[in-house]
Amino acid sequence: MHPALSVILFTTASGAGYGLLALLGVFGALGMLPPDQGFGFVAFALALGLVTFGLLSSTFHLGHPERAWRAFSQWRSSWLSREGVASVATYLPALGFAFGWVWLGSNGGGWALLGLIAALGALATVICTGMIYASLATIQRWHNGWVVPNYLALGAMSGALLLDWLTRLAGLTHSVIGVAALLLVALAAVLKHGYWRHIDATQAASTPQTATGLGDARTPVRLLDAPHTEENYLMREMGFQIARKHAAKLRRLATVAGFVAPFALVLLGLIAGAGWFGGVTATLAVASAALGLVVERWLFFAEARHTVMLYYGAAAA
Repeated sequence: MHPALSVILFTTASGAGYGLLALLGVFGALGMLPPDQGFGFVAFALALGLVTFGLLSSTFHLGHPERAWRAFSQWRSSWLSREGVASVATYLPALGFAFGWVWLGSNGGGWALLGLIAALGALATVICTGMIYASLATIQRWHNGWVVPNYLALGAMSGALLLDWLTRLAGLTHSVIGVAALLLVALAAVLKHGYWRHIDATQAASTPQTATGLGDARTPVRLLDAPHTEENYLMREMGFQIARKHAAKLRRLATVAGFVAPFALVLLGLIAGAGWFGGVTATLAVASAALGLVVERWLFFAEARHTVMLYYGAAAA
């Protein structure tokens, strides 16, 4: 699949925003984050800003962005529509929680309940985002049980790194947040590598033989004539290919930048405790994770194979 920049930005930015929003709701309700109004303003501006930027960037991949509103009507059958409905619905409790925290200086009581509802909304939205891809039976590398847990874990990990960064910059360092960030980075790394092992070990579900019902392993079906003399839309969008050696290098880059470096940096910050050094390590952890997640998401699309490419001569999909 063609790794469109708009979709990469959408899934990474909105995932981080929803992860941060969910953790603000949970840690705020548990009393682990003081209702500091300045901190609340920056945290909610970042969380909702990332969510809004991600959702808006997704419309640039549409042929007619002005018609995006019509997707909301198909929530009964479309995960894309459900994502849109869930994302808009999440704004309501999130803005209410932000109002209590920022304007009234309170994140407990009824405001905490709104925070937990917003956290559930963020969780539901990320699940819908993952299901957009996991529900596509025509793309075997997405149609499996690893995709949704990966989207959830990567969103929670990036949100935790952002929260650890914000609390350190604000002088509100809480060791539980740092430990949570470490655990979520480790969990996300395990799930991501589990996904990669799965797609590497799973044989292609579709071949020209299975698609036509002709031939066998000894006499494979081959394309006699190409259906088109020039590249078309399907070939550009669905036929993107990346060499195995390049994919391996990018996986290593995603692993180091996305998981190993952030884990080490957050651990250093925990050991150092409060102070400027912890702020520096948290900043570097966020920057490194952002690079790693962009590479990871680019690979998620680039390594996908659509069965339509069998029509254009692919050996498997």
